[in-house]
Amino acid sequence: MSLQDAQPVRWVKGRFSQAPFEPTRPVWPAGVRLPVLVVLFVLVTGFAAGMRAVAGDNPVLSVTAGAATVVLSLTVYAAAVRFLEQRPVRELDPAQARSGLRTGVLIGLGAFVVTLAAIALCGGYGTKGGVSVGGAVTVLGMMAGIAVVEELLFRGVVFRLVEDLLGTRGALAVSGLLFGSLHLVNSGATVWGALAIAVEAGLMLGAAYAATRALWLPIGLHFGWNFALSGIFGVTVSGNEDMPAGLLHGVLSGPEAITGGGFGPEASVFAILVCAVPTVVLLRTAERRGRLRTRRQARSAETPEPLI
Repeated sequence: MSLQDAQPVRWVKGRFSQAPFEPTRPVWPAGVRLPVLVVLFVLVTGFAAGMRAVAGDNPVLSVTAGAATVVLSLTVYAAAVRFLEQRPVRELDPAQARSGLRTGVLIGLGAFVVTLAAIALCGGYGTKGGVSVGGAVTVLGMMAGIAVVEELLFRGVVFRLVEDLLGTRGALAVSGLLFGSLHLVNSGATVWGALAIAVEAGLMLGAAYAATRALWLPIGLHFGWNFALSGIFGVTVSGNEDMPAGLLHGVLSGPEAITGGGFGPEASVFAILVCAVPTVVLLRTAERRGRLRTRRQARSAETPEPLI
């Protein structure tokens, strides 16, 4: 590798360094940083959506686009936080990535398997057609990019900075409602489905960040849940009817309260009940570790080391 080739690599690695550094500029208030980072990540989200559109149903292009989205969004977030907040990006400590992602993926996969099992026991889930490995790979690339971008935006930016203004409970409510509202733009969206997403996913993912003070666990949770939905069992994700087919082609039938109807299983009462379990566990963990903060505590506290 030449010196010119090595310089960009060192720059990227430096964004994730946990070593303290001397501030070079004043830190803007949270109320100013919040809109700046939201606008920045809206642009990143648009760019990622464009790459997904180009990739389409092609497995190789989808994985490539997903990997590019992950690298780009993580690097942009880390660089923006270091510049605007003049601190190491502790919530993306590379040393915590493997355990946080692994735990999150397993919880996300497990939670959805339990949800779908309950729906199937009520006669609400079946399959048709064969198995598509290429479809599963396509969804894997897509969901990796979506999980990272949305968690950086809603937990890394919105939750974290709203917490500085309103405390942890206020941040849970605001980030959850905004996260649910985002899904109203999907083709098969319903108000009930968006509210269900706000409660089951918005609260669970916010609780995962509050308990660990790292973004790896919520990213893993988000990815594991979404990949199980579409990549493995082939059902609609959050009312998005334009998703490519996954490993299986799932068919839902029966009362909407059980199956979620056109919005998909995330609008099922079973999804809300199942996701309530890890949400409560994570919130109790956060409380036990002193990580549920008032506004004053949130603004003054140093971010502790992640525990999971």
